[in-house]
Amino acid sequence: MTTEEIRALLNDIESDRVERTISTTNTEKFGQAICAFANDLPDHRQSGYLFLGVEDNGMVKGTSVTDELLKNVAAIRTDGNIQPQPSMSVEKVVLPEGDIVMVRVEPALFPPVKYKGRIWIRIGPRRGVANEDDERILLEKRRTNVTSFDASPCLNATIDDLDLQMFKHYYLPKAMTDDEMEDDRKEGRSVKVQLASFGFFDTRYDCPTNAGMLFFAKNLRRFIPGAYLQYVRFAGKDRAGDIMTEHEFNANLCVTLEELDTFVETTITNRRPIPVSPTKEEPFVDYPYWATRELLMNAICHRDYTSNGPIQFYQYDDRIEIMNHGGLYGRANEQNFPEVNDYRNIVVAEAMKVLGFVNRHSRGVIRVQKELIANDNGKAVYDFSYQTAVMVTEMKSIRGEQALKEAVTQGFVTEDGEKNGQKNGHGNGHGNGQKPSGLKVPEFPAPIVEAVYKALQLNRKAKYSWLQDNLGVSEATIKRAISDLKELGYINKEHSKVKGEWQLLK
Repeated sequence: MTTEEIRALLNDIESDRVERTISTTNTEKFGQAICAFANDLPDHRQSGYLFLGVEDNGMVKGTSVTDELLKNVAAIRTDGNIQPQPSMSVEKVVLPEGDIVMVRVEPALFPPVKYKGRIWIRIGPRRGVANEDDERILLEKRRTNVTSFDASPCLNATIDDLDLQMFKHYYLPKAMTDDEMEDDRKEGRSVKVQLASFGFFDTRYDCPTNAGMLFFAKNLRRFIPGAYLQYVRFAGKDRAGDIMTEHEFNANLCVTLEELDTFVETTITNRRPIPVSPTKEEPFVDYPYWATRELLMNAICHRDYTSNGPIQFYQYDDRIEIMNHGGLYGRANEQNFPEVNDYRNIVVAEAMKVLGFVNRHSRGVIRVQKELIANDNGKAVYDFSYQTAVMVTEMKSIRGEQALKEAVTQGFVTEDGEKNGQKNGHGNGHGNGQKPSGLKVPEFPAPIVEAVYKALQLNRKAKYSWLQDNLGVSEATIKRAISDLKELGYINKEHSKVKGEWQLLK
C-alpha cells in the first residue's frame, strides 16, 4: 500500500474496516479485532486493518517497532485462540510522525471465526460479540462459500495458466450450439465470463477454479500435484514381477481423456481373432473396450483431487486393477452401490458429460458388469476396505484360452496355436508355409523386446532416450530390441520411423 492509502485509512475514523490502538501488548484486544475483521459481517469482501501506535482519532503516536513485536503480533494467528486460522499479514510502516504496525486481515471464506470460543464482529466503528441473528448470517455465508473442490477457486493461478485455445476450439463447440456461440461473439462476452458460465473461472477472485485447471491447465501438476494417472504393466500376477512398461497420463483432462480412450482401445483390449472351427475365426478381446474405459472414466470423475497420489492403473498377466483415491461419496455406500450415485466433483462430471466420456445416468457400473460377463471376464470386483480409496479389479477374459483348448482338442490347431499342417506346408490352404493371420501373435524372444513394443504402442513418437528412461535399460539394449522387432515383423524394416512416428505393423 502507498503512504497515501494508509493515510486515508487512518483518517477514516468512521470505518468498520479499521481499528486503531496505541497499545503494543494487549494481545487480547488484538485477537478480538482480527477475529472481527475475518468475519466481515457487513460483507465488504475487503481487507480489514488493525493499526498499532495510532490514537483513536487517527493521530500517529508512533512506537518502537522491533522484530520481537512483529513476531508476537503475527503469532496471534497460530496460537490456537483464533479458529479457523485467518489469512493475515503483519508489517512495519514508516511515517514521518513515527513507526507503526499494520495488520491486514482478509475476510474468511468459511465464517464464523471465533476467538477463544466467542464470535467477534464489527458493529460500525466498534467491535462486539455476535448475537444469534449475526451468527445465522455468518453461517449462511459459510454455506454459500462451501463448494466442492473442483468448484473452488485455485487462488494461486491466473487465466494465463489456462490453455484458452483448447477451451475455445475444443470444449466450446461441444458445449454450445453454433447459434449460441455466434450470440456470444456478437454480445462480446469475455473469455472469463464464458469460462465462469461452465464453472471453470471464479469472477469473485479473478482466477480459474480447480475444475478449470483440471481441464485446461498448461502445467496441471504444478497446481494439483496428484492429478495424473499412472499406468504400469507388471510381468506376472503381482507387483513383485518386473515392470514391462509404464506411462504417466499427466496432461490436463481434455488431453488425458482422449489419450486414455485411444490407449484402452489400441493397447489394453488386445483385440484378435480366435479359432472356432478349421475355417472360421471370431473377434475376441481380453478386456472389453467400453467397460475398461468406463471404469477409468469413473475413477477420474469421482476421485479426491486433494490427494497427492495418482490414480493407479496396474495391469498383470491375469487382471487389471484400478485404485482411485477417495471412497464412496455422499449418499452412496457399500449397501446401495451402484444403484445410488453421488458426485464429489460436480463441475468435472458435467464437463466430462459435455465431452462425451460419461453419461450421468447412474447406469455405467451396471452396464460395465453386463459387458464383462458377456465377454467371459466375470464381474468387476469393488473393494471398499481401503476407506480413503476404492479398488476395482477386472479379470482377463478366459474365452481365448478356452477357445484354443477346444481347437486343440478338435485337432485343427496345434498347442502353440498353429493350424495343423502349417509348419510343413500341407493342409488348410496354407501350403506356402506362411502363418495364417491373427491366429496367434508370435512369442517375443525376450521380455525386454515385448516391453519395448508395448512402449512404442503407448508412444509412437518415442525416442531412444524416452525408452531408456521408462524401461531402465541401456541404449544398446533398446537398439537390439528394435532390431528383433523388425525381424519379427512388428516394425517396418525399411521405414520403421516416418515423420517422427514408429510404423507398427501388428
